Amino acid sequence: MTRQVLCVAATTAALPAELLAAVQTFDVCLVAGMDEAAACLREQHFPVGLLLLDGWHQPFGELDHFLRRHSRPRWVALFRSEALEDAPIRQLVHEHCVDFHTWPLDPGRLSHTLGHALGLAALGDGTPLAAACRDMRLTGHSRAIGLLRQQILKVAGADAPVLIWGESGTGKELVARAIHEHSGRANGPFVPINCGAIPASLVQSELFGYEKGAFTGAGPGKCGLVESASGGAIFLDEIGDLPLELQANLLRFLQEKTIYRVGGTRSVPVDVRVIAASHVKLAEAVERGHFREDLFYRLNVLTLQVPALRERRDDVVALAEEVFHSYATERARGVRGFSNSALRALRAHDWPGNVRELLNRVRRAAVMADGALIQPQDLELDGAGATLTAEDLDSARAGAERLALQGRLDAGLSVTSVARDLGVSRMTLYRLMAKHGIQRPSRRGEG
Repeated sequence: MTRQVLCVAATTAALPAELLAAVQTFDVCLVAGMDEAAACLREQHFPVGLLLLDGWHQPFGELDHFLRRHSRPRWVALFRSEALEDAPIRQLVHEHCVDFHTWPLDPGRLSHTLGHALGLAALGDGTPLAAACRDMRLTGHSRAIGLLRQQILKVAGADAPVLIWGESGTGKELVARAIHEHSGRANGPFVPINCGAIPASLVQSELFGYEKGAFTGAGPGKCGLVESASGGAIFLDEIGDLPLELQANLLRFLQEKTIYRVGGTRSVPVDVRVIAASHVKLAEAVERGHFREDLFYRLNVLTLQVPALRERRDDVVALAEEVFHSYATERARGVRGFSNSALRALRAHDWPGNVRELLNRVRRAAVMADGALIQPQDLELDGAGATLTAEDLDSARAGAERLALQGRLDAGLSVTSVARDLGVSRMTLYRLMAKHGIQRPSRRGEG
């Protein structure tokens, strides 16, 4: 574990002497604002981050969003003690930071805190399990997706068949690839097959291949998809759509690890791991007579369930932003991201089409949006149904404070009169004026 610390400040001005003393034993990278910090984190991993909140002018809602996206570093906050009176800062520290310090600074104590944060990072990131989980292309930090990552690693270590169940659009193929990439067969091929997309008349020859002259129009013999996956894994997506007569052939392959090509008379041994997936619950399909019971039990050795997107709402914004950046070359000129109302609409939507629906909505919105920020109507979502968040309440409260202050001061009232009118002390009033960037009025005889 390196001793690198990413220091995020409002500006890249020289650090105060006492702060320099605290970080002298660390390798510090100083950046200004969230954009530079995000760029650094894309280039390399920093185990610890130090937030200098003095002079921070960007909305704390944006900082909260940044920290949610970059939750891997252990964050330590540093600010003036009076800032603890602000609810947004208290919430920010509580949700995202392992510790905080206030001025006047104790260099020794801060140095100890940063060292402790490095230790926590080593515990959390140094294990093979954590490293493997980070390598998966499964976006999100929700409890549901974290549990799925752990289950993937468990089944990847075995060589038995895997059956994945999940609603359409949840990303079952992505899960199957993660299983293969973390298995002992990772260097072998991964061959995906959509069982519902192959015409029934061609399924047999596509899966198992054929010999020369096996049927009219058959050219030289050809190995099938199962055989081409030898040494690796075959992914049978929507296996519930496989015709019953083909299910018998697949069962024989699972039992004997051999196949017969169409028109062939000899068995061909094939070393392939089978990963299957279905949006239909196969146990119910067995009861209805649409799926062979013996094949179901052969496949149903190791099972995984991919959560629907509505069950992992905490991941919706991260997924949307990943899609937005992945298709950057497609989006309209000048579109920079999502408005707050669009983010609320994304969180409020039930996502019946799951991740596939989200991908389509975001790609379309990025192309069709007229303004700099994507709005709910660009996503074809109703922003009116979005629930009111703590961020909304804080913003409304701050706006009311600003209006109350500015209105009275513009009317010519003295600071003393405004403080009395609002029922606060002069010191509290000065603090509120500084918070909202309101200049102290110049009035002769001000009390």
